[in-house]
Amino acid sequence: MKLLQLIRFKNLLLIALVQVLIKYTLFPSLSMLIDANQLFVSTTLTHFQFLLLVLSTVCIAAGGYIINDIFDVEADAINKPNKQIIGKYLTEEKGYTYYMTFTVIGVVLGFYLSHIVDRSSFFAIFVIIAALLYIYASFLQQILLVGNIVISLLVGLSLMIVGIFELLPAITPQNQFLQSSMFEVLFDYAIFAFLISLIREIVKDIQDVDGDYKVQLKTLPIVLGKDRAAKIAFGLTVVSILVLVYYLATYLYMRKVVVLYFIITVIAPLIYITIKLFTAEHKKDFKIISNLLKIVMLLGMLSMVVYLF
Repeated sequence: MKLLQLIRFKNLLLIALVQVLIKYTLFPSLSMLIDANQLFVSTTLTHFQFLLLVLSTVCIAAGGYIINDIFDVEADAINKPNKQIIGKYLTEEKGYTYYMTFTVIGVVLGFYLSHIVDRSSFFAIFVIIAALLYIYASFLQQILLVGNIVISLLVGLSLMIVGIFELLPAITPQNQFLQSSMFEVLFDYAIFAFLISLIREIVKDIQDVDGDYKVQLKTLPIVLGKDRAAKIAFGLTVVSILVLVYYLATYLYMRKVVVLYFIITVIAPLIYITIKLFTAEHKKDFKIISNLLKIVMLLGMLSMVVYLF
């Protein structure tokens, strides 16, 4: 049970769910809307191979959570003593063993999949992700905003990797328009994931400011203060709302069900979050905002199902 908490199994399930939605919901439903002459987008991986892709992504992410907790032992003792696993229930040595196990499994599976799709260069993606997660935990999170941006980019990449393996190897002159259009839609979802993740990373830094200050991290709330950091998160949330409104008005205005879904489940909660960010003062306030952002992320990804209707 402690291992499941250590690897943030709920977050891993969310990653897996989003990737499954992309392959089995987004691709089939949107391909019919984009090109009426071709019912289904061309994909590369079999069901089993796609399962391995999900497993690879999840394993590397699990390794990232573990190595981050190893380097954050001192800060976590202050920020979240009730959730601390490394140093309390598991030794750092045991943590490193788990980290290496998950990371190696993920990278090896990535190597196998790259060989299967005959794109050996794709293997570099898994190596780079694993390396960035280690560098983030050991170094990047100490640099103002850089760590937040890197983690948010990796969240977006967890979506894009499905398109990289499923769409790109299957492109032909005949289906290039459909494949490219589908990749663009997936990229739009990745941008959404990046923005929400970046806002949440800043909010989490505000929430964890006491422990981060003790270990001398250079997070946004430590350098600029909690109020200014909250206002930056507020500004990014407003930008996200405006981007969503523009996207809905420009590309999805004919899909009334989709527009209504986004207004109710994504835009309305984001407006509420902007209000909370403007008035939040205590740690519990930012914890609520962080949880709301996670829900918005989930609901935004679940919009892939709405295209079926």
